[in-house]
Amino acid sequence: MFNPSRDQARRFFIDAWHKQQQGLPMSQMEFMAADIVRLHPEYQDLFGDAKADIGEVLAREWTPEQGETNPFLHLSLHLAIEEQLSIDQPPGIRDIFNRLLARHGERHAALHDVLDCLAETVWRSQRDRAAPDGAAYLECMRRKI
Repeated sequence: MFNPSRDQARRFFIDAWHKQQQGLPMSQMEFMAADIVRLHPEYQDLFGDAKADIGEVLAREWTPEQGETNPFLHLSLHLAIEEQLSIDQPPGIRDIFNRLLARHGERHAALHDVLDCLAETVWRSQRDRAAPDGAAYLECMRRKI
């Protein structure tokens, strides 16, 4: 999934969650996605069960103007962070994350600090029509330690 559509990305999380719930075989990426969904019980009901019609969930828009967080964007940022940590990219992210983890004493809270910085980095990149600034991303995380 290098360039999935919105529906494909959403379906990936839903399918991973359903596979985990049913004890079906999963890829490593699906395991990571299902673990991220497990950390977010507030989103699990959106996915329904494997037999449910999820067309409404696939089509729904979540906007800041509605005062809602897009659950799929949130989960996708978590997945991106897990991938970054697994390969230490940008270089140094794993060390900074470990320091955040020590500060919080809890992985999910530390991940949310990183998520805030990643969301800001992506937003600035889109706003400026420029590549993401890895150095600014890491600096944002350092300020949270």
